[in-house]
Amino acid sequence: MDKEKQIGLLLLNMGGPDCIDSVKPFLQNLFKDRDIIRLGPAFLQRPIATIIINRRLKKTIHAYNLIGGKSPLPEITSQQAKELQRLLDEQYRGKFIVSVGMRYWHPFIEDALTEFKNKAIDEVIGLSLYPQYSKATTGSTIKVFEKACKKLSLSYKSITSWFDNPLYIDSLVEIINEGFKKFNHTPYVLFSAHNLPKKFIDAGDPYVKHTEVTVKMVVDKLKIQNWSLAYQSKTGPVKWLEPTTDDKIKQLAKQDIKDILLVPISFVSDHIETLYEIDMLYKEMANSMGINLTRTESLNTRKTFIHALKRLVLIKCQKEF
Repeated sequence: MDKEKQIGLLLLNMGGPDCIDSVKPFLQNLFKDRDIIRLGPAFLQRPIATIIINRRLKKTIHAYNLIGGKSPLPEITSQQAKELQRLLDEQYRGKFIVSVGMRYWHPFIEDALTEFKNKAIDEVIGLSLYPQYSKATTGSTIKVFEKACKKLSLSYKSITSWFDNPLYIDSLVEIINEGFKKFNHTPYVLFSAHNLPKKFIDAGDPYVKHTEVTVKMVVDKLKIQNWSLAYQSKTGPVKWLEPTTDDKIKQLAKQDIKDILLVPISFVSDHIETLYEIDMLYKEMANSMGINLTRTESLNTRKTFIHALKRLVLIKCQKEF
């Protein structure tokens, strides 16, 4: 790689409200994205989204208040960027400038790319922090990233999926092994992935296939005997993937399962779906049915996970080294 050339590396994620006042505008940005969910014809997207948001706002604000009044995802992603910068600097000091770009709240992707441009960085890499590709997550985010790059005349590359990356799999194995230590015997392992409208999969979206491959690689490596995959966080009046995580917990209770290690398989950072939906709602529901439900730690800034991100970047740049 040219010694004088710097590459801007942008970690891409959904973002999250940084205070209670930003919950509503964050949701507005989220629900107006037709790549995530189509609420009737395009001209009705905003009005229907407004109705859904207004109905959910009080409950959503309450949930954010329970986890500290904001989403920790932006801060965790920023820390991931710092750790990745440190790792890259050990081998290629000054070659990469790592930053963060969010899809639905500050710091926005477009603003982060503008900062790169202002620093005379003309080559950038967008690294999606969604391991399993879906049009609703990576697809939507990369679309914005690439459109902004073209507008700013930036040369760009995109890393869009890494569901089978060996170091990513190793990091999942680590947190599950640590989770096992919290039980006196081997618990039932429930993998929980973010839900998606079923029509996406019917139209060819690879998300379920990618998720199943990730889970199989982990299960095979750990030789897990009792496990299943479910989907959490469905929103809106469409048909979603099944089984849902809450329904699966109820089903396991009927099977007299007493201990569950829940693994949030498609999330790489703590946010409202881990800290509130899993740690509070699912755990309370499980406890009421006599189940001891424990969640694995999120990947966050785990060393093996950051090394996985570094490896993805170097593979993408291999022709330049």
